[in-house]
Formats: sequence, structure tokens, C-alpha cells
Amino acid sequence: MQPPADLEAFCAFFNKLDKNCTVKLYDVYTEDVEFIDPLHHIRGREALKAYFATLYDNVTSCRFTFHETLRQHDTAFVTWTMHLVHPRLNGARQVDVEGCSHLCIAQDGRVARHRDYFDVGALLYERLPLLGSAIRLVKRQLGR
Repeated sequence: MQPPADLEAFCAFFNKLDKNCTVKLYDVYTEDVEFIDPLHHIRGREALKAYFATLYDNVTSCRFTFHETLRQHDTAFVTWTMHLVHPRLNGARQVDVEGCSHLCIAQDGRVARHRDYFDVGALLYERLPLLGSAIRLVKRQLGR
């Protein structure tokens, strides 16, 4: 499935994002963007730029495989798998986490609201020594 041009640009942006490329946020996000994920709620492009710069500061690599996209009027959804390598997660081995982004698109084509949905346990909590063991045990008990 080929995404519309603006969603294609959005996806391409995320696969080029690192601590040195945050200046391109001006092309992708509105000045008053609202960004929400399971761990953060950020308002404003400058705050988002600082968040991404900090986030990517210690990341060894982060890339996305984008799957399905859907756009209707000013609302879009993008499903993805994040492939993350971080020195303090999973013994510095790659972690793959599936997720979805819900986007509200402004009239100029930039993103005004971005909300990510993903399993924060699969990304973070299950990778922590004591807590991870407990979560894996509970999942096994539930048959997951």
C-alpha cells in the first residue's frame, strides 16, 4: 500500500530522525503541536524538538518499518514496528515494538497532533531485570 505523499514524508522523516536532524521538525509539525505517547505528553514544537534530541542522545539506532496507512480528511493512522537499539535496554540488542500513530493534519499538511500507541511493557518494563521477570511470569500465567 502506497501512502499519500504527506504520510510518505512523515514516515521518511521518522526513519531519518536522530539527535542531529530535529531541525526538520519544522517541516513536519505545526508550532503548537501536541505529542502524546504512553510515557510523555508534550506541547509545542520547541518542546518536541528538545524531547527528540534527548531521546535520541543515547540511542544506538532507531528505525521504523511502516505497514498500513489510512487517511480520511484531516485524520490519519500509521501502523509501524520500531526497531530500537539502546545500550541500556535488552543487553544492547535490538528491541522490536509494534505500534500505531494517530495524526491530526493541519490545513498546511503538517501534523498538529500526534498520538502514539504501543506496549510500553514490551519496550521498557519487560527489559528491566526484576520487573521484567515478574511481567513475563504474569504473561505466561495469562497464556500470552
